[in-house]
Amino acid sequence: MTGLPTQTAYGLPAGPIGLTGPVDRPEAGTIPLRGDLAHIALAGTYLAAHYVIPKTARVTSDRAEMLLQPQADAQVNDSFDSGSMLEALDVGRDWTWCCAGPDGPSGYIRSDLLEIAQD
Repeated sequence: MTGLPTQTAYGLPAGPIGLTGPVDRPEAGTIPLRGDLAHIALAGTYLAAHYVIPKTARVTSDRAEMLLQPQADAQVNDSFDSGSMLEALDVGRDWTWCCAGPDGPSGYIRSDLLEIAQD
C-alpha cells in the first residue's frame, strides 16, 4: 500500500482534561465517538476509554457505503466515491470504523474497500 498522503496532524489537547459537567451524547454516525474509542481531536470534549490518532484511508472501490453498524444489513449513514480520503480509527479484518474527520460523519466501511496507510 503506497502512494497515500500522510495523515493529518492531530496533537494532544492543551490544558487540563477533566469531567467538568454533563455532555449530551451525539447521535450515532455523527462524530467519531464510541463508548470504547474516540478520535483524538475529541479528547478535550468527550470521555472515552481510549483515543486514537487516525490513519489515512482511501476508498478503492467505485462506491463505498458507510454503515452505522458493522454488518451488511445496517442503515447506510453516507457513501463515498472512489479516491475519497477518510480517516481510519479501528481497522478490522472485515470492517473498518472510520470518519471523514473529527466532525464526522463516522461509521463502518468494509475493509476490502479501503487502502489504509501503513506507518
